[in-house]
Amino acid sequence: MALFKLLIVFTLMLMGMRFKISLGNAFMLGAIALGFLFGQAPPAILISAINALADPKTLALSVVVVLILILSHSMETSGQMTRLLDGFRGLIRHEGLNMVIFPALIGLLPMPGGAIFSAPMVKNIGSQYRLEGSQLSYVNYWFRHLWEYCWPLYPGVLLTTTLAALDLWQFIFSLFPLTLAAFTIGYLPLRGMMRQCNRKASNPSVSSTPGPFLKELAPILIVIFPGLIIGSLLTPVFERWGLNIAKETGLIVALLISVAWTWRVNRFDFSSRLEIIRSRAVVNIFYMVTAILIFKGGLEDCNAVQQISQAFLTWQIPLFPIAMLLPFMVGIVAGITIAFVGTTFPILISLIHTMGETHLMLPYMMLALTTGFAGVLLSPLHLCLLLSNEYFHTSLLPVYRHLVVPCTLLVGCGIAYFWIISLLPVL
Repeated sequence: MALFKLLIVFTLMLMGMRFKISLGNAFMLGAIALGFLFGQAPPAILISAINALADPKTLALSVVVVLILILSHSMETSGQMTRLLDGFRGLIRHEGLNMVIFPALIGLLPMPGGAIFSAPMVKNIGSQYRLEGSQLSYVNYWFRHLWEYCWPLYPGVLLTTTLAALDLWQFIFSLFPLTLAAFTIGYLPLRGMMRQCNRKASNPSVSSTPGPFLKELAPILIVIFPGLIIGSLLTPVFERWGLNIAKETGLIVALLISVAWTWRVNRFDFSSRLEIIRSRAVVNIFYMVTAILIFKGGLEDCNAVQQISQAFLTWQIPLFPIAMLLPFMVGIVAGITIAFVGTTFPILISLIHTMGETHLMLPYMMLALTTGFAGVLLSPLHLCLLLSNEYFHTSLLPVYRHLVVPCTLLVGCGIAYFWIISLLPVL
């Protein structure tokens, strides 16, 4: 019965997303529906939401995600992202690598629909090999999303480590091999495409030095390295106060420094800064993250997670297929990483604890994130896929033909890696 109620909630949320209701509103609707279906009175639902909002983790994570969006918008509107890509030209003379590294560089900063930003560069290089629109869209789309498994600026990674109480940097270093696997899996078909096409004559790559590139990359470097150092320094202080938000605080400080650096270097005036901070995208992302964490709190407070965990135990369904199928199904329907993480991971985490598999929390989270993101990559609602296809004048089906095998191999790598890291005692 509990699982049936949750399916009703998921259906309401997914229908809302399908009919263009914002993700924030969809999760708020889900939190309210959860409370009513599991017998909570309206005051109890409200108290649950207030408690979630008052949680330091909720506030810290929301601020981190908002600052990431402010940084990405600042780099985009100032032209710094374009200068970053221009500074990279000529550093690598292999044009096949250049074609995939451009979208990968864009992928360092999470931007809704960011694939459209790298599309002109991919088209410029890919046209020399007379690649078809579907092939160019595949390259642009796949390599734009190499970092979703491990990059600390992605909300899905931050939310996963927050929900599962995992160390952020251990999670990042443990999942980095999946980014390498995704690069290899995606690049092998591209080599075949380039061999099959007759290459046009082109001018040799313009020589370049790394100085301009590193200068424009500075805001991202400021976030990563000081963020790691500050978080490590604050850990003993926060532990003394009984708080476990050192990593988020380190990222917040580093992001504030990076945003200030970007504004100063690009000479943003007060009105330009205020316009970015008050932009609709920033407000929406803050609301979305907050709503997801309210939904997660509602799942716990109405005992839905415990009841569903008990149902899976009663039916004796193994944890391994649940960790694969639940995120994949929600990912392919929702088309966004944070949606499947926010809805399915609280259930998976409870099951992992209940079934006595807590020592395998990291491998299971890795598996769920990989399979869920494979669903996101195949989702017809994924904004990057739709925008990339529109730019290259192609449709879903031809691009799917290029995506199916890499996504299947990606899931296979996730399964193999699960068994590898589950055998390592240090994890």
